[in-house]
Amino acid sequence: MPPAATSDATASTTGSSGSTSSGSSSASGSASNTSSTTSDVSSTSTSAEGASTTLIWDVGSGQDVGDGKPVGCKGKIDFLFIISRHSGMAWFQTQLLDAFPDFIDTITSKFADFDYHIMVVDADEGWGSDVCQEQCPTPGEAPCAFKEYPCYHPPTQCDTTIGAGVVLPAGGNASNKLCAIDGGRRYMVKGQTDLTETFACAAQVGTSGDARMGQTLAAAVKPWMNDEGSCNDGFLREDALLMVTLISNTFDQEGGTISSYEGTPATWAAAVRDAKHGDPDSVVVLGIIPTEGPGCEDIDRLCQMLELFPFALNRDSWADSYGEFFAEAAELVETACADFIPPG
Repeated sequence: MPPAATSDATASTTGSSGSTSSGSSSASGSASNTSSTTSDVSSTSTSAEGASTTLIWDVGSGQDVGDGKPVGCKGKIDFLFIISRHSGMAWFQTQLLDAFPDFIDTITSKFADFDYHIMVVDADEGWGSDVCQEQCPTPGEAPCAFKEYPCYHPPTQCDTTIGAGVVLPAGGNASNKLCAIDGGRRYMVKGQTDLTETFACAAQVGTSGDARMGQTLAAAVKPWMNDEGSCNDGFLREDALLMVTLISNTFDQEGGTISSYEGTPATWAAAVRDAKHGDPDSVVVLGIIPTEGPGCEDIDRLCQMLELFPFALNRDSWADSYGEFFAEAAELVETACADFIPPG
């Protein structure tokens, strides 16, 4: 498990012990407690001279009473999971699947009208396994080593587009089946049938691909990936908070064999901010990546990207459980949602 966490009310920290948040308070153990400074400021109802002032209650997921401006995400959250397909990822994907149900239950308990979009994206543009593709000349037969490899499913353009939502993970240690996502979309929405099972199908992306995490994140949030008729049509919503979770067992290092071909930590973060109209406070980022913290290693570009967001957590992917990380993330989501102002 990572060492004890620390946080600062004004400074951002990362690493296995660091969490960044806007106005976070104290931390103990391996988790940090985050809270919005808004409630401290708005709880004062009189001035030093005794004159009455307007009282604006911060009610978290609800709507603030005041000037009528629509403050708060009101339970609308777009969850984007970027998951590496690199070799050795099977255990880390299982860790995610084990933590996911409790995470959703925690988020649901914090928002009376929880309205979600959930999309899984694997960290490359490939589909399946090249070895198995060559060994599947007959539809429905799978003479390759992977059990029930979906030879019958020729990949679509979106299946082989970096940043597109996953609907049929294929290859070694993948679910190797078409995931039952309602509505023919590449992401799940509120009311998804068997949400936990469907997410588990999509998130088991396997170990037959790359770990181009930063490039994939930037691609997934681009307008042309979310516009009408595109692969991720309608995933990002104007009036929803965005939570990004990155899970990898390797660094996304510059010039290395495991690296994004395009972009830098700054350009990846900029792509996310641009997708949310330049508002970094409308994004929560959880990185579950190799880290020995505090601070970022020179080759650890994902860690460096996390430092560019006010609401971010950097946690060690080798931890025994991811449950505590998602509990921390849920607190950050609640904090960020309370002050979220949709554009326009």
